[in-house]
Amino acid sequence: MSQYLLSTYAVDGEVAGAPRTPEQWQAFMERVMALEAEMDAHGTFVFGGALLGPEAATVVRPSNGERVVTTDGPFVESKEHIGGFYIINAGDLDEALGWARTVADATNHPIEVRPFRATGRLKA
Repeated sequence: MSQYLLSTYAVDGEVAGAPRTPEQWQAFMERVMALEAEMDAHGTFVFGGALLGPEAATVVRPSNGERVVTTDGPFVESKEHIGGFYIINAGDLDEALGWARTVADATNHPIEVRPFRATGRLKA
């Protein structure tokens, strides 16, 4: 079984913190919770999370091999940004794409699918 990263993309003005009615927010969370329960029941769900908007980002990068530079803001200026992600178990890319369709339906956001190679252990 392989693992895949399902990245949920948000568009500026459509992120989780954007104005929504309490009813819309509740319906969204119910869809996401049902999605995660379904993935868990199938042994697919490994880990997932939501991210704050790009305005909360800080970039750390090497500079001339001598020092590290820290800047505010996202690495790339874009209207779209990663809003959250899931790490899933799937037998192959087709199965991962099937789950991506389910996530897209639940979140109403585009989903990018990539094979995931764990390089360490997740620690709580």
